[in-house]
Amino acid sequence: MSPEPEAYTGQTLCSSGSPSPLRAFLRTETAGAAVLVAAALAALLWANAAPAAYTSFWDTRLSVRFGTYGISLGLREWVNSGLMTFFFFVVGLEARREFDMGELRERKRLTLPLVAGLSGMIVPIALYLAVNAGHGSEQGWGAAMSTDTAFALGVLAVAGRGMPPGLRVFILLLSVVDDFLALGVIAFAYSDRIAAPALVVAIGTLALVLLGLRLGVRHGSVYALLGVVAWVALLESGVDPVVIGLALGLLTYAYPASRADLEHASGLFRLFREQPTPELERSVRVGIASAISPNDRLQRIYHPWTSYAVVPLFALANAGIEISSDQLARAFTSPVTLGILIAYVLGKPLGIVGACALTTLASRGRLRLPVGWGAATAGGALCGVGFTVSLLIATLAFHGARLNEAKLGILATLVCSFLAARLVTAAIGILPPALRLRSVLGKAETIVDLAVPVDHHDHIRGPHHAAVTVVEYGDYECPYCGQAEPVVRELLADFGDLRYVWRHLPLTDVHIHAQLAAEAAEAAARQGRFWEMHDLLLSHQQALRIEDLHAHAAAIGLDTERFERDMRAHTGAARIAEHVESADLSSVAGTPTFFINGRRHHGAYDLTSLTAAVRAARERASVAT
Repeated sequence: MSPEPEAYTGQTLCSSGSPSPLRAFLRTETAGAAVLVAAALAALLWANAAPAAYTSFWDTRLSVRFGTYGISLGLREWVNSGLMTFFFFVVGLEARREFDMGELRERKRLTLPLVAGLSGMIVPIALYLAVNAGHGSEQGWGAAMSTDTAFALGVLAVAGRGMPPGLRVFILLLSVVDDFLALGVIAFAYSDRIAAPALVVAIGTLALVLLGLRLGVRHGSVYALLGVVAWVALLESGVDPVVIGLALGLLTYAYPASRADLEHASGLFRLFREQPTPELERSVRVGIASAISPNDRLQRIYHPWTSYAVVPLFALANAGIEISSDQLARAFTSPVTLGILIAYVLGKPLGIVGACALTTLASRGRLRLPVGWGAATAGGALCGVGFTVSLLIATLAFHGARLNEAKLGILATLVCSFLAARLVTAAIGILPPALRLRSVLGKAETIVDLAVPVDHHDHIRGPHHAAVTVVEYGDYECPYCGQAEPVVRELLADFGDLRYVWRHLPLTDVHIHAQLAAEAAEAAARQGRFWEMHDLLLSHQQALRIEDLHAHAAAIGLDTERFERDMRAHTGAARIAEHVESADLSSVAGTPTFFINGRRHHGAYDLTSLTAAVRAARERASVAT
């Protein structure tokens, strides 16, 4: 039974409408922040209710032995150096995906996040060192520099209502740069004496990973084994082994599912439908898996685990400190606590926003923020929350009382960053509407996903010079295109400055009548009746055989003899082939796929989702003009 249009998300073989990996990543991070808060509170309660039990539990030694060789670490060390490797692996996966398919596929867009991320670490470090100069606590500078992605996005969900989606992406890109540089700091500034032979083994193992990728080895078990070897080697070398997680994530390719791969997968499924044997079942699984990039598959597996288990477990192991009034009084006169708090609350927004402003001026406007300056300031305030990496470095830099003082400073950044972000968003809210919109959206050019722009050869509904253009790649036999059609009609009725474009993408491997129906629409177009035939085909998707198409031609008043000649001559095939080629250039693999002002629309095709996307595009267009 087909889903109702209101619930439609288009997740079938003929659809490419599932939420984008980036949006799924952001949703998981935001929800994971709530679990992280709960874990941190549980750690505080445990440490204050039974401090001896908390300490002894996490100091418990756990040994793993293979013959005469073994590794013995405390439970906290297993979490910090073992499980957190998976956290940084996911960070690396998302960074690689942004390089291959996301905002950073235009390399010039890397400049601003890189400069802002670097400045957003240098300025806090400078402030921390200024506060701690001469106190013997300067070695803790690394705990004052790294933003916690999960908390930042979680606070944004609460304090940043009304902020554009681009702000979430910008914070994510800053966090990727942040985590990457922080791992470098851990590896070189907070590692023990380096053992060169073990480090050489780790580097050699990574070289084998690169060789396997170059040779096209696709067995995940091979890379898992090499990853374990590299992790052990780094542990023995004195370099914190979490570095290996980021390295492996950055080496994992991301690419969109191609139409050829999907057609191959559907062909295998048809074979399995005819002969459901174990061998064909395995072939189908392998064929479907090969259509999805390793990056997407691994993110889907590991990201929920890191967000809902690994990072909360890290918080449980590290956030527990005894809190008393005397200790609080000492902590907030401590240069360690104050240095961390000032570094995050003042240093982060100053470093990020200041670097963005200087870079924009130096480039004479060629490099611009993806959001407005008001949203960027709110983002800078949100980046003033430190937790995961900051706690990790604090445990490496301090012990005893100073470690507790550092932890209190880190925990205080959660409250202060929230209050700072609320203050910024409240200030934006009292601006006049036009200025508020400009301060939130900005004037940066967005990445255009639509490879072939709309021109006079396209089939266009609505005013030709409209502010918003919606392009749909569709298939007349795809049931979800049929369900999206009334939604498109409502959009055209609700927005007077909207134009709609239909481009053919007949998925002949799953819809045997799709090509013929597309040719019928093009034959009708030769007589000036494209849209009449278009509407009829989508409303009669079970009647697309040749005799049905002739009946449809007669129903809309076409010259049936001319229509039949055009159908026999396949006069519309060339135009359809052009549309298919443009779909391939835009990495469109399924139907329906929508582009709104050149940007690909991810998610559901219900009226609410598309209306919100069109309204956002119209607002951005109004700011740009």
